[in-house]
Amino acid sequence: MSNTREWQQQDASHHLHPFTHFQALNQKGSRIITGAQGVYLEDSEGRKILDGMAGLWCVNLGYGRQELVDAATRQMQQLPYYNLFFQTSHPPAAQLATLLAEVTPPHLNHVFFTGSGSECNDTVLRMVRHYWACQGQPDKQVIISRHNAYHGSTVAGASLGGMKGMHAQGGLPIPGIEHIDQPYHFGEGQGMSPHEFGLARARQLEEKILALGVDKVAAFIGEPIQGAGGVIIPPDSYWPEIQRICDKYGILLIADEVICGFGRTGHWFASEGFGIKPDLMCLAKGITSGYLPMGAVMVGDRVAEVLIEQGGEFNHGFTYSGHPVACAVAIANITLMQNESIVKRVHDNIGPYLQRRWRELADHPIVGETRGKGLVAALEIVQDKGTNTRFPASANAGMTCREFCFNNGLVMRAVGDTMIISPPLVITEEQVDELIDLARRSLDLTAEALAG
Repeated sequence: MSNTREWQQQDASHHLHPFTHFQALNQKGSRIITGAQGVYLEDSEGRKILDGMAGLWCVNLGYGRQELVDAATRQMQQLPYYNLFFQTSHPPAAQLATLLAEVTPPHLNHVFFTGSGSECNDTVLRMVRHYWACQGQPDKQVIISRHNAYHGSTVAGASLGGMKGMHAQGGLPIPGIEHIDQPYHFGEGQGMSPHEFGLARARQLEEKILALGVDKVAAFIGEPIQGAGGVIIPPDSYWPEIQRICDKYGILLIADEVICGFGRTGHWFASEGFGIKPDLMCLAKGITSGYLPMGAVMVGDRVAEVLIEQGGEFNHGFTYSGHPVACAVAIANITLMQNESIVKRVHDNIGPYLQRRWRELADHPIVGETRGKGLVAALEIVQDKGTNTRFPASANAGMTCREFCFNNGLVMRAVGDTMIISPPLVITEEQVDELIDLARRSLDLTAEALAG
């Protein structure tokens, strides 16, 4: 007998969900997920759902990997917890730090552990400002980000991000953070070639640096691909120009790889595919395949050298920095990825297959564009394919499609009227075919509903 109603009542009575209209959800009732295996979820009514979002961009190796469960169990039995304060370490933290230095780009050889991507971005804000202060430039505090970026939901993370809805609550952004426009060609670059648009958006960084003063600007932060903003893949001209500008003015470049890292784009880290050489790199999510909360800031050699040699005590850290069980799971997760050649598989096989099948959806009457890289993709819902005119906001096209997806057994996320997917990296070709079929069926139903 199902306990769905009881769980929904408990949830509504006591649980405040993230990024949720509390009253509306309580009236509707939460979807209760009770189990998962591979790329599939199961809800409390026994329905099987293909998880096209890998949890929240994180379950890279899929659900039910016993190797990760065993790694956590062994570590819990041996050392369930100890902190990294008091001049103390433990084997899992030391071993994971070494492993991360091996799999990340060669100039990233030091790591600061956190509990999440949001904590990573709080950390880089503190670290970047401390770096410049150590060199006698305490006024270099401004970090430049982008509108519609997502860098977490803590006060610093949400401020670094550029989402208006988040800034409208809590007096954000905090001082010392500026934003330039995003490289969203479909939404904001119509009439320009992708190449021209990419250069134009990147050069806003140089304009902002000069307007603020080079002596005030500490760093630029960006996701290689903006995930929560709608899988915005910049034109090929964009990142090389950003890198050139950062190098020209000597400011630090921060790559937020929380979503893109650990194989998502067909590279260990998307920075490698875009030719970015970040001074700091934020990691989380796929580091443990989401099995336990964990984050890590990779610190480039030139920054680490200053912090170590000149920085004195760095007054920053978390109770769960480098939690031994999370570290053990991360080690097991990364080792599995290496042993099973997961990144190569995404790059050479399943990534190209997904992208080929995804592009087929471009022929749908309400799809204005499809795009993607590796195992992340998006499509744009439009009312008129000829002009890429959107449906009226009142139509709620994206959320309408999202509900049809769930009801059909597919998790596909809506960002406005952009539908996005990010399935587990272990998805098979047959499961990709199923995903595409479910997506097309949901688009058909969406088109019918919006026409009516």
